[in-house]
Amino acid sequence: MARFWAKVAKGAPDECWLWTGAKADGYGRLCRNRNWFYAHRVSFGMAGNVIPDGLQLDHLCRNRSCVNPVHLEVVSNWENTLRGQNHAAKLASVTHCPHGHPYDPTNTYVGVDGHRRCRACRRFNGRRYRASRLQVVVQVEGV
Repeated sequence: MARFWAKVAKGAPDECWLWTGAKADGYGRLCRNRNWFYAHRVSFGMAGNVIPDGLQLDHLCRNRSCVNPVHLEVVSNWENTLRGQNHAAKLASVTHCPHGHPYDPTNTYVGVDGHRRCRACRRFNGRRYRASRLQVVVQVEGV
């Protein structure tokens, strides 16, 4: 434990406690018996907390090198992704299609590519396509 805390710049209880040792992608890392561990997970465990299988820790402070257990919360992978600032989180936060229709259970379907689609826009585009095909047929027959 002394070796762990020697690599932490500890502040007040509500402030970030920054890991000053080795880091990988911004997360504090430490090695013990040739095994690498994330510093925030070690700190969370030393505070008497348990991370259930299938769940992970989210940094509420958004600071990856923080090891303050008060700043960590156990969440699902999906919840952690949505809380981030990545592409998936930005897409999930969109509540309406580009034409203003809501992404709600009655107006939304998932396309073959896995993305949400708007049923109202699909109906409109289908009508427009069928109308254009009808015009072509009328023009060909009317020649």
